[in-house]
Amino acid sequence: MIKINIKRIIPILVIIVAVQSCYYDNEELLYPELSSACDTLNITYSGTISPILTLQCLSCHSSSAASAYGGGIRLEDYSDVKIYVDNGKLWGSVSHSSGFSPMPKEAGKMAGCKITQFEIWINSGAANN
Repeated sequence: MIKINIKRIIPILVIIVAVQSCYYDNEELLYPELSSACDTLNITYSGTISPILTLQCLSCHSSSAASAYGGGIRLEDYSDVKIYVDNGKLWGSVSHSSGFSPMPKEAGKMAGCKITQFEIWINSGAANN
């Protein structure tokens, strides 16, 4: 008959459980903006620019927050955004150009891909598409 030694089995069980519980998340799936692919061919206001503005800008530049946090600058809809495209302030702020208030405020530049997408969209006429 086989004698079971509990003192030896418990550490082995702990190791098995620990190994079984380890897993690795896919960074590209969790943080798609960190992936190396940058779509510079299909830039649209609704599919590219508006989602960036929603994630990066609307916490301060929405209709409800603009007067308190965003210096009165609203970027919630296309007509508001187009005003700042036409006067150059959107590009100046996004690209951190000299003489413009760099955005996002008190933060580093947006990812290079996002800046490139803004540049392409603006240089292509900033269409409401």
